[in-house]
Amino acid sequence: MTEFGLAQIGQIAVNVENLDVAVAFYRDTLGMKFLFQFPRLAFFDCAGVRLLLDQVDEWQHPSSILYYKVADIQATHQVLLERGVIFTDAPHLVAKMPDHDLWMAFFNDPAGNILALMSEIRDA
Repeated sequence: MTEFGLAQIGQIAVNVENLDVAVAFYRDTLGMKFLFQFPRLAFFDCAGVRLLLDQVDEWQHPSSILYYKVADIQATHQVLLERGVIFTDAPHLVAKMPDHDLWMAFFNDPAGNILALMSEIRDA
């Protein structure tokens, strides 16, 4: 018998109140690749993981936190600040791991869902 283990995320669903506002934020502000849209649903590609925005009738807050892995957290943070994203904190060291430092910065989308940048910075 082979060992079983879930290891790859194929899609993440995020509840939103207003699909048009959410699509504009994820596509235009965050620069994510828009795939397609159906009534009340929109799909994006995030490096092979599909992100589904789902407009809900009854607000079911909060969502899961999406962590966007980036190579340069400082530069990404600056670009998003220039695009009007309001961060709850600046990029900061979360943990010193044996082979890298883990940095994060948190922000919200227009519906109040928590999002984060994460960067694994390796020693030179």
